[in-house]
Amino acid sequence: MSGRGRNRPPARRGSRAAGPASRARGGGYHDHDDADDDWGGPEGERDDLTDVPGGVRLQKVLAAAGVGSRRQCEELIGAGRVEVDGQTVRRFGARVDPEHQVIRVDGKRIPSRQDVVYLAFNKPPKVMTAMSDDRGRRTITDFLGDHAERLFHVGRLDYDTEGLMLLTNDGELAHRLAHPSYEVAKTYLADVPGPVPRDLGRRLATGIELEDGVAIADGFRVLEQAGSRALVEITLHEGRKHIVRRMLAEAGHPVSRLVRVSVGPVRLGNLRPGATRDLTTREIGELYAAVGL
Repeated sequence: MSGRGRNRPPARRGSRAAGPASRARGGGYHDHDDADDDWGGPEGERDDLTDVPGGVRLQKVLAAAGVGSRRQCEELIGAGRVEVDGQTVRRFGARVDPEHQVIRVDGKRIPSRQDVVYLAFNKPPKVMTAMSDDRGRRTITDFLGDHAERLFHVGRLDYDTEGLMLLTNDGELAHRLAHPSYEVAKTYLADVPGPVPRDLGRRLATGIELEDGVAIADGFRVLEQAGSRALVEITLHEGRKHIVRRMLAEAGHPVSRLVRVSVGPVRLGNLRPGATRDLTTREIGELYAAVGL
């Protein structure tokens, strides 16, 4: 890359960062004063960002968060695609505080804190959405291993409902994802009696009157029909108890099996029942964006 070594201040001593050790998704910062860190953009541009004393170099934070290789992260910085607390930063050697500053790439926030965990979990049926149960039934804790003590679930799934749940220790994100005012869409697959009438989608979109008020679907389609069985997909942003089952039962199509396949931008995919996976940097950024963080 052109401009390497220009606008570099004298080497500083004794300024090794004391950033946290490894991050699960990116291997940690392992920060030290590397001799090949550039200062300034391709044209020697500077910015007004004040370096955090003892902070971590910005490209290392990006790489540890899974944005890309360190060289790719330097290119993003040089191209003006990285912001720290709302300010565009072009210095490869800028030192930041990943625990408290908000860092965005192409306008999307990245998960820069190393102590925060974001998981997708495929909840099997007959499992309680709880960390313990006084009746001895299986709970999601039974599947979380070492994560169990520091994670909590975002929203709930019924005992008999299976599929995607999000687990995290990011309290602010979890609160917003679960709050109805942010209207994060969730999609389900449901086995129902067939055949399904052509006007069912319209009825669901118009609203189904329930005992606690009208429930409206954001989307509906029939995926399969075979004899007396049908597989349908329904999307809605409401979170009332048993809402999907109650809507379809009221419409004359009681659910025999229900699977949640997406929460906002996160999809269940081929994650096997009872398994977890780390969310990608892109998924986390899209979740932040969905709730205005």
